[in-house]
Amino acid sequence: MTFVTMAYIVILNPLILGGFSADQATVDVAGNWLPNAQVAAVTALTAGVMTILFGVIARLPFGFAAGLGINSFLAASVVGQVTWAEAMGLVVINGLIIVLLASTGLRAMIFTAVPQQLKLAITVGIGLFIAFIGLVDSGFVRSSGFAAPPVQLGENGSVTTLPTTVFVIGLIIIGVLLARKVKAALLIGIVATTVIAVILEAIFKVGPSFGTNPAGWNLNAPVLPSSIVAMPDLSLLGQVSFGAFDRIGVLAATMLVFTLVFTNFFDAMGTMTGLANEAGLADKDGNFPRLKSALIVEGIGAVAGGAASASSNTVFIESGAGISEGARTGLANVVTGVLFLAAMFFTPLTQIVPLEVAAAALVIVGALMVSQIRHIDFSEFSIVLPVFLTIIVMPLTYSIANGIGAGFISWVLVRSLSGKARGVSPLLWIVAVGFLVYFVRGPIEALLG
Repeated sequence: MTFVTMAYIVILNPLILGGFSADQATVDVAGNWLPNAQVAAVTALTAGVMTILFGVIARLPFGFAAGLGINSFLAASVVGQVTWAEAMGLVVINGLIIVLLASTGLRAMIFTAVPQQLKLAITVGIGLFIAFIGLVDSGFVRSSGFAAPPVQLGENGSVTTLPTTVFVIGLIIIGVLLARKVKAALLIGIVATTVIAVILEAIFKVGPSFGTNPAGWNLNAPVLPSSIVAMPDLSLLGQVSFGAFDRIGVLAATMLVFTLVFTNFFDAMGTMTGLANEAGLADKDGNFPRLKSALIVEGIGAVAGGAASASSNTVFIESGAGISEGARTGLANVVTGVLFLAAMFFTPLTQIVPLEVAAAALVIVGALMVSQIRHIDFSEFSIVLPVFLTIIVMPLTYSIANGIGAGFISWVLVRSLSGKARGVSPLLWIVAVGFLVYFVRGPIEALLG
């Protein structure tokens, strides 16, 4: 189940990092670009290896793959200044720093210093975030193109496309199965809805959107492939350079690494918190077993992703789909990882499930995670405001790290200024200051030239 909801990354990551031709791909400062097929191969490879490694070492059901936040940051902001190889070198450095922080215990100390109320808020915020991702990916919620309102229902305020209708059908099927407590409800719902999507596409021939057809399927059309097996091209393995510090200067490159570390560090922390709470593996303080090992392996994921040019690999919130079906141990990860490794050879099969069907599963998982809000104490406003900001900032800024940062900063300020400073960990103050720097990194980078 986890693999089914994560498989889209094998299709989506190459579209973000690579392309089918130079005029369609993201080109770096030297004019280089990453071929789509090669990115797909290393995406599946690193996801498989890291998911299995995490399952064996941390023995937790948290799947790994290329993180959507960092890959988008690389494509949109980094490769305009450096080459792709140099950008991946920065990702490797980011991973090594995270491994160092985790192995010394500092990362675990920060994790345990976060109050339980904020950990619960992180879980709820992630639930809203992935539900929002699902609603947007399905076309149920779209940009209006205006300042107000910024988003709208479907096209011009109504559901008019076949792919979005399939999303609604999937949402209802999975929702009814869960309400009736049917085992493997998510898997059954995804398979059933995919079959419906394939039949409808065969009849109406909607086709993919390609960014120009708003009535098309968002990512891939649900059609049976002409071939099932394709040999993976792993040419991108090891294509890493640490020349960014020479190309753009030490200070500018350091700021890029700082951004990567903060995003990687706190996105993963928030995701692990949410998954552990959803799985019932967290204790009363929100901590879970083998925390240090989990944090070290997560850092290794960044190193591996950078070394393979797949971007930083991190814990995927879609693992909640497997958890909702009963996954509680690393065995689920081993199965998911093997399926990712197989996906290197069966890439055509991963393209059958349309993003709209996976989006329905994300909304369902988001609803399950939001239910954790019942454990939050809303009787005290010094808790209410930081919790609210944590929850609301995640979906509205499309970033788990931003939500955590808003929650941390407001927690230490509101709690301290309302006479509860003794209950605020000194580590939280340090992290909050770090987030302040993170939030104003744009002006800092401008001052650095």
